[in-house]
Amino acid sequence: MSKRSQRIQDARGYVLHANPWRETSLIIQAFTRDHGCVALVAKGAKRPYSALRPVLVGFQPLWLSWTGSAEVHTLTRAESGPVRLLDGRAMMSGWYMNELILRLLAREDPHPGVFDAYETALDVLAGARGRPHAAVLRRFEWLLLEQAGYGLDAPMPDFDQAGAEPGLRQALRERLDELLDAPLRTRQVLMDLQRY
Repeated sequence: MSKRSQRIQDARGYVLHANPWRETSLIIQAFTRDHGCVALVAKGAKRPYSALRPVLVGFQPLWLSWTGSAEVHTLTRAESGPVRLLDGRAMMSGWYMNELILRLLAREDPHPGVFDAYETALDVLAGARGRPHAAVLRRFEWLLLEQAGYGLDAPMPDFDQAGAEPGLRQALRERLDELLDAPLRTRQVLMDLQRY
Protein backbone atom coordinates (compact mmCIF):
# COMPACT_ATOMS: atom_id res chain seq x y z
CA MET A 1 0.00 0.00 0.00
CA SER A 2 1.57 3.32 -1.03
CA LYS A 3 1.64 6.29 1.26
CA ARG A 4 -0.46 9.19 -0.03
CA SER A 5 1.51 12.22 -1.17
CA GLN A 6 1.15 15.19 1.14
CA ARG A 7 1.27 18.88 0.33
CA ILE A 8 2.24 21.23 3.16
CA GLN A 9 1.89 24.99 2.75
CA ASP A 10 3.65 27.71 4.76
CA ALA A 11 4.81 25.69 7.76
CA ARG A 12 6.75 27.78 10.27
CA GLY A 13 10.25 26.41 10.59
CA TYR A 14 14.03 26.74 10.75
CA VAL A 15 16.92 25.17 8.87
CA LEU A 16 18.91 23.05 11.33
CA HIS A 17 21.43 21.58 8.88
CA ALA A 18 22.07 21.42 5.13
CA ASN A 19 24.12 18.99 3.04
CA PRO A 20 25.02 19.27 -0.64
CA TRP A 21 23.10 16.85 -2.86
CA ARG A 22 24.05 16.30 -6.46
CA GLU A 23 25.50 19.27 -8.30
CA THR A 24 22.98 22.01 -7.62
CA SER A 25 20.75 20.89 -4.76
CA LEU A 26 20.72 20.64 -0.96
CA ILE A 27 19.19 18.24 1.54
CA ILE A 28 17.79 20.41 4.32
CA GLN A 29 17.05 19.19 7.84
CA ALA A 30 14.31 21.57 8.98
CA PHE A 31 12.53 21.91 12.30
CA THR A 32 8.90 22.97 12.00
CA ARG A 33 6.35 23.79 14.65
CA ASP A 34 3.53 21.60 13.35
CA HIS A 35 5.42 18.79 11.57
CA GLY A 36 8.57 18.35 13.68
CA CYS A 37 11.91 17.59 12.01
CA VAL A 38 11.60 17.06 8.27
CA ALA A 39 14.11 16.31 5.53
CA LEU A 40 13.61 18.36 2.38
CA VAL A 41 15.41 18.37 -0.95
CA ALA A 42 15.89 21.95 -2.18
CA LYS A 43 16.35 21.44 -5.92
CA GLY A 44 18.67 23.97 -7.53
CA ALA A 45 19.35 25.78 -4.23
CA LYS A 46 23.12 25.90 -4.89
CA ARG A 47 22.71 27.73 -8.20
CA PRO A 48 23.96 31.34 -8.02
CA TYR A 49 20.60 32.89 -8.91
CA SER A 50 18.34 30.49 -7.01
CA ALA A 51 15.59 32.18 -5.02
CA LEU A 52 16.18 29.57 -2.30
CA ARG A 53 19.89 30.22 -1.86
CA PRO A 54 19.69 33.41 0.27
CA VAL A 55 16.66 32.15 2.23
CA LEU A 56 17.82 28.74 3.48
CA VAL A 57 20.12 29.91 6.26
CA GLY A 58 20.27 28.92 9.90
CA PHE A 59 18.48 30.67 12.76
CA GLN A 60 16.14 32.65 10.51
CA PRO A 61 12.36 32.10 10.76
CA LEU A 62 10.99 30.57 7.56
CA TRP A 63 7.68 29.61 6.01
CA LEU A 64 8.28 26.33 4.20
CA SER A 65 6.12 24.51 1.66
CA TRP A 66 6.78 20.98 0.44
CA THR A 67 5.25 17.96 -1.22
CA GLY A 68 5.88 14.23 -1.34
CA SER A 69 5.37 10.99 0.51
CA ALA A 70 8.96 9.72 0.70
CA GLU A 71 11.27 10.11 3.69
CA VAL A 72 12.81 13.16 1.99
CA HIS A 73 10.16 15.58 0.73
CA THR A 74 10.56 18.11 -2.09
CA LEU A 75 10.75 21.73 -0.99
CA THR A 76 8.50 23.80 -3.25
CA ARG A 77 8.83 27.23 -1.63
CA ALA A 78 10.61 28.99 1.22
CA GLU A 79 10.09 32.53 2.45
CA SER A 80 12.05 34.17 5.23
CA GLY A 81 10.73 36.14 8.15
CA PRO A 82 12.51 38.94 10.04
CA VAL A 83 16.31 38.65 10.08
CA ARG A 84 17.88 37.55 13.35
CA LEU A 85 21.61 38.26 13.75
CA LEU A 86 23.71 36.06 16.02
CA ASP A 87 27.33 36.85 16.91
CA GLY A 88 30.03 34.13 17.18
CA ARG A 89 29.22 32.73 20.63
CA ALA A 90 25.48 33.04 20.12
CA MET A 91 25.83 31.24 16.80
CA MET A 92 27.72 28.37 18.45
CA SER A 93 24.98 28.14 21.07
CA GLY A 94 22.45 27.98 18.24
CA TRP A 95 24.38 25.18 16.51
CA TYR A 96 24.45 23.32 19.83
CA MET A 97 20.65 23.57 20.11
CA ASN A 98 20.31 22.42 16.49
CA GLU A 99 22.44 19.36 17.18
CA LEU A 100 20.37 18.50 20.26
CA ILE A 101 17.14 18.70 18.27
CA LEU A 102 18.51 16.57 15.44
CA ARG A 103 19.83 13.93 17.82
CA LEU A 104 16.92 13.73 20.29
CA LEU A 105 13.70 14.22 18.33
CA ALA A 106 12.20 11.64 15.99
CA ARG A 107 11.54 12.65 12.40
CA GLU A 108 8.12 14.18 11.71
CA ASP A 109 7.10 14.08 15.37
CA PRO A 110 5.75 17.56 16.23
CA HIS A 111 6.90 19.21 19.45
CA PRO A 112 5.37 22.72 19.45
CA GLY A 113 6.71 23.38 22.98
CA VAL A 114 10.27 22.61 21.88
CA PHE A 115 9.80 24.78 18.79
CA ASP A 116 8.60 27.69 20.93
CA ALA A 117 11.51 27.20 23.38
CA TYR A 118 13.96 27.13 20.45
CA GLU A 119 12.54 30.32 18.98
CA THR A 120 12.60 32.08 22.37
CA ALA A 121 16.21 30.98 22.96
CA LEU A 122 17.26 32.33 19.54
CA ASP A 123 15.58 35.68 20.29
CA VAL A 124 17.42 35.93 23.64
CA LEU A 125 20.76 34.89 22.08
CA ALA A 126 20.35 37.49 19.33
CA GLY A 127 19.90 40.20 21.95
CA ALA A 128 22.53 38.94 24.40
CA ARG A 129 25.52 40.59 22.67
CA GLY A 130 28.40 39.26 24.72
CA ARG A 131 26.43 38.30 27.84
CA PRO A 132 26.67 34.70 29.08
CA HIS A 133 24.40 32.19 27.37
CA ALA A 134 24.37 29.57 30.15
CA ALA A 135 20.85 30.31 31.45
CA VAL A 136 19.41 30.30 27.91
CA LEU A 137 21.00 26.95 27.09
CA ARG A 138 20.04 25.30 30.40
CA ARG A 139 16.42 26.42 29.96
CA PHE A 140 16.36 25.04 26.40
CA GLU A 141 17.99 21.73 27.40
CA TRP A 142 15.52 21.32 30.26
CA LEU A 143 12.46 22.02 28.09
CA LEU A 144 13.71 19.82 25.24
CA LEU A 145 14.28 16.86 27.55
CA GLU A 146 10.94 17.40 29.28
CA GLN A 147 8.93 17.74 26.05
CA ALA A 148 10.68 14.73 24.45
CA GLY A 149 9.81 12.56 27.45
CA TYR A 150 13.34 12.37 28.93
CA GLY A 151 13.00 15.02 31.64
CA LEU A 152 14.73 15.03 34.99
CA ASP A 153 12.70 13.97 38.01
CA ALA A 154 12.78 17.41 39.61
CA PRO A 155 10.77 20.65 39.63
CA MET A 156 11.74 23.28 37.07
CA PRO A 157 14.61 25.34 38.50
CA ASP A 158 15.27 29.08 38.41
CA PHE A 159 17.60 29.19 35.40
CA ASP A 160 18.77 32.72 36.18
CA GLN A 161 20.09 31.81 39.64
CA ALA A 162 23.86 31.89 39.05
CA GLY A 163 24.77 29.64 41.99
CA ALA A 164 22.53 26.81 40.74
CA GLU A 165 23.93 26.77 37.18
CA PRO A 166 26.92 24.42 37.69
CA GLY A 167 24.83 21.70 39.35
CA LEU A 168 22.05 22.07 36.80
CA ARG A 169 24.54 21.90 33.92
CA GLN A 170 26.03 18.70 35.38
CA ALA A 171 22.61 17.05 35.83
CA LEU A 172 21.54 17.96 32.28
CA ARG A 173 24.86 16.83 30.82
CA GLU A 174 24.56 13.45 32.56
CA ARG A 175 21.03 12.95 31.23
CA LEU A 176 22.06 13.92 27.69
CA ASP A 177 25.07 11.59 27.84
CA GLU A 178 22.72 8.73 28.85
CA LEU A 179 20.53 9.37 25.81
CA LEU A 180 23.11 10.00 23.09
CA ASP A 181 25.20 7.33 21.42
CA ALA A 182 28.11 9.70 20.81
CA PRO A 183 29.17 13.01 22.39
CA LEU A 184 27.86 16.26 20.95
CA ARG A 185 30.43 17.89 18.69
CA THR A 186 29.25 21.39 19.48
CA ARG A 187 29.48 20.89 23.26
CA GLN A 188 33.29 20.78 23.20
CA VAL A 189 33.47 23.90 21.04
CA LEU A 190 31.15 25.74 23.44
CA MET A 191 33.19 24.68 26.46
CA ASP A 192 36.37 25.91 24.74
CA LEU A 193 34.71 29.26 23.93
CA GLN A 194 33.65 29.78 27.55
CA ARG A 195 37.32 29.90 28.58
CA TYR A 196 37.81 33.19 26.71
